Amino acid sequence: MNRKALLFVVVAVIGASTLTGGYYESTRRNLDVTDQQRVPGDISLEFEEALSTIRESYGGEADLEELGKQSIQGMLNQLDPHSAFFTKEEFDDLQTETRSRIHGIGVTIQKRNDRVYIISVVPDGPAYKAGLRYGDAIVALDGQTAEEWSSEQVMHRVRGELGDPVEITVERAGAPRPITVTIRRGEVKLPSVRNAFMVGQAGIGYIALTGGFSSKTSEELALALAQLKQEGMHNLILDLRGNPGGLLDQAIEVAQMFLPPGLKILDQRGRDGRGERTYEVPENNEPETIPMVLIINRQTASASEIVAGALQDHDRAIIVGETSFGKGLVQSVIRLWGGAGLTLTTAKYYTPTGRLIQRDYSRMSFYDYYRNRFGGEQAAGGAPRGNALRTDLGREVYEGGGIAPDIEVKSQESSPVRIRLFYGIFDFARELVAGQVAGMRRYRIAETAHKGKLSSEDTDRYPITDDLLSAFRQHIAARPQFNISEEQFAANLSYIRAQLRREIITAAFGPQAGDQVYLLEDVQVRKAIESLDQARMLADNARRARGDRQ
Repeated sequence: MNRKALLFVVVAVIGASTLTGGYYESTRRNLDVTDQQRVPGDISLEFEEALSTIRESYGGEADLEELGKQSIQGMLNQLDPHSAFFTKEEFDDLQTETRSRIHGIGVTIQKRNDRVYIISVVPDGPAYKAGLRYGDAIVALDGQTAEEWSSEQVMHRVRGELGDPVEITVERAGAPRPITVTIRRGEVKLPSVRNAFMVGQAGIGYIALTGGFSSKTSEELALALAQLKQEGMHNLILDLRGNPGGLLDQAIEVAQMFLPPGLKILDQRGRDGRGERTYEVPENNEPETIPMVLIINRQTASASEIVAGALQDHDRAIIVGETSFGKGLVQSVIRLWGGAGLTLTTAKYYTPTGRLIQRDYSRMSFYDYYRNRFGGEQAAGGAPRGNALRTDLGREVYEGGGIAPDIEVKSQESSPVRIRLFYGIFDFARELVAGQVAGMRRYRIAETAHKGKLSSEDTDRYPITDDLLSAFRQHIAARPQFNISEEQFAANLSYIRAQLRREIITAAFGPQAGDQVYLLEDVQVRKAIESLDQARMLADNARRARGDRQ
């Protein structure tokens, strides 16, 4: 190992020992080195001496655990935005999530209107049994206020050891005072496939592969495909929006499900030729051949970009939506002494045509790199602008960061007005389903009856009437933070209707049902449906051009 690499590991281990309680003893030992024995520029000794000096002489309170953690993470940030350091607790959580299971309370939470709310609970899970439900605002955990916490902070606190209790205080619309319950953590699944259903009567199946790539992803997808084929699926829409990525081997297995034998899926290239590997579809593969459209957006990253890039380069699918995130760096997971760990970038991903997935991060701050993931313009100004490469059929695709869709369709929720309406609709819906909107008792929902498939009777039970729209208009007019004019309200009426229906159905039947009634109003899904004939012709032409065996 060269000197720079050795020093890197030494500093990381020093930081890890700091965080696992072994720092003070090691400092006393190492600081006994005489001046004659010191090597100028020995970063490991300098690091230890600086921390020791802070501990003994700093005029205020110094959290050495946090200092050690931030020192290591700052060093990694100088390398790239994706190398990261994890404390022992965080590293254990990371490994647990890749196994598709966690120990928690079984809730989906989101931050809306500056508070963290429960959007749904897992049927028969710990939170469900404790009586928590849609619209509950989490205001305290174990007696500590959570009013200003992020959803990630709340999520981290409700996870823990199996069987350990956590005390949760929620504010519920219509309840005279906060409700406090003690819940024992249980095993909770984290599925990759979050929804799968038939769209209308045209043989179109929809699968939301939006929950990342964990150890069971390909198995879950295979089950969803088999289920929908039994229901008459002849065309597939695979939704990768918001999929943050995950395990590489699962991305390879998913791509293999749709590609014929012998085709390249991915090149992995490391520094100086190290870690180089090419992934190809095995010769005994029997892929699905149904026409398919992929939907991606700016939050589609890493493993999901590998799948999208392989299917696009081989003309297997039409891609609809927005340019993906652009994360093409390979992280090796390394456990350090004491149980802490690193995810260290060791290689880069390239699609079959040779496109580098990773977008440039050299001319922007760490903050801007991640802020762009959630709605800002791509560093390259939108779609990739690098070298033009060609798919199997000769279509031009560009490197320079991320996967650009074949058909660009902006999200309908990206405008400031739609964002304010989204939050206003949720604020109204949580009061509506709690029976707190005058004259609207028919919309009161005492308990969520989770359903994977809805009947017309289910959807007709909660109509979006003119009276309901009028009540919503009054609700947001009385709350200046939503700031919606009459003209804006009228111009967005179809969106308001669709989103109101989604929230009410989510409260009544769960998030899968809510998505089902909303997706037909989703502009990206509608364009995907319209593009299925084009996807069929593209895949057929590519198959004939390659001479794939039938």
